[in-house]
Parts: sequence; C-alpha cells; structure tokens
Amino acid sequence: MTTILATKLHQPALTEKLVQRPSLTRRLNEGLQAGRQLTLVSAPAGFGKTTCVSEWLRELNMPFTWLSLDKADDDPERFLAYFTAALQKFDPNIGLELSSMLASGQIPAAESGVASLVNDILQTGSPFLLILDDFHLIQDRLILAWMEQLISYQPQNFHLALITREDPALPLARLRASDRMTEIRANDLRFNSEEIGRFLKNGMDVALSDEHIAALEDRTEGWVVGVQLAGLSMRGRDDPAAVVTSLSGSHRFILSYLTEEVIGRLPPD
Repeated sequence: MTTILATKLHQPALTEKLVQRPSLTRRLNEGLQAGRQLTLVSAPAGFGKTTCVSEWLRELNMPFTWLSLDKADDDPERFLAYFTAALQKFDPNIGLELSSMLASGQIPAAESGVASLVNDILQTGSPFLLILDDFHLIQDRLILAWMEQLISYQPQNFHLALITREDPALPLARLRASDRMTEIRANDLRFNSEEIGRFLKNGMDVALSDEHIAALEDRTEGWVVGVQLAGLSMRGRDDPAAVVTSLSGSHRFILSYLTEEVIGRLPPD
C-alpha cells in the first residue's frame, strides 16, 4: 500500500515579486468559460509553467487540488493512489471504491476504474479543478490508458490541467479539433522586453537600459530561467550590462541549470 506524502498535494508557494502576466491568466480563464475540460501547459524546463498556473489559481474563484508528480509515480498503483488522494482533498467521498481496491493490491482496468471515479465526481455536483504538475514523468501505458479514458468521459464539473515539459501520449489532436483543450506553450511563456525589465527591476533590483534589455531578450529568447540566472549574475555589480554582453550557454549559472534540470534528466542514450 502506498504511503501518501502530503507535501506532494500542496501547491508550490508563489513569490510576491513575480511578473504579473494577465494575458496568460485571461486565456486560461477563457478556456474554463468556454467549457473546455483540459488545460495543457507544455514547454521545456525553465519557462515558468508552474508559476503561470499558480498565478492563475491565485485569482481563480474555483476550488482546486494539486498533485506534484515525480519519477516514482510512473507506476500504476502509486499513481492511482496519489491521483485518488488528490481528488479526495476536494471531496473525501471520491474514489472510495478505487482506494479499497488499491489497498487490497488490485488495479482495476481503465474502463471500470474510470467509470467509478467519474460517477463519484458527478455526485459532488460542484465544479473543481485538478492540476498534475510534471506530467512528462508519466510514461506508463496503463496510466496513460486511464488518463485517456478519463478525458474521454470527463464530467463537466471537473477540469484537468497538465503541466509538462513534453506533450503526453494522449489524444491531443482530437481534443484540439473538438475545442476541448486550452494550450499554453513556450512561445506564450517567453518574457518580452517589457516583462524582462519589470522582472529585473522588481525581482532582482537590477536596472538596465532599454538597449541592454532588448539584447538580453535576444540572447535568452525570453527564456524565463535564463533571464533569472542572468539577473542573479548582475546583482551587486557596478556594470550589470557587462553580463548581458558576455552571456552564453557556457555561463556558469546557466550551464549548471542545464546540466541539472535538462541534461541530467535525459536517458543515458
């Protein structure tokens, strides 16, 4: 039986100095208002996906529950235990039958298991949202079959948001064609010059000229964590603009991030 780690069901804390991005929040809200049942926030590491969704939730007048996934969750029994626990944070009556089966070592087929969950969600009557963070770590075929089945029969009072570094093996084309999905991608998440200037000034206490902000945007291509790491390098410097002219992928902060968060997470081959 899986022991639930409660902190995986907590939304990550938001920094008070984040850059407000109302256009993204508006798009996410429009998806809810249009009755779309899935939100997909898909971009490589360091684009501010989790922050984007967290900012949205802070202003959203709807109950939500959160699950942060890790590599160990790519196991059907463990994933379903956490998935059910996340749903039960909204309503403890959701998934009681499934929890009982998992406790006895049984993993029901997707069709019957999802039917039980969907019926429980419908019984609540109240709309709510579930966010699955780091969904790219889920590759198991049985889990993906469960998710596909759930999305196919998703009740109207339940909205699902997936935060991921790569598109999951789910019927995204079908969802897109039927206008059932809101998508936020890397190009949407990139900082523009105005956002870079605000981020450096308010979050890093670094002031740059418009010319150097434009150069930083060009060198980082609006990559949020690249801007943040550049800002950290500028702090306390007499000539912060010098960092912009020397910035590259071999910069020690950026290289460390790429090594730990990107290269280090790739398969050995």
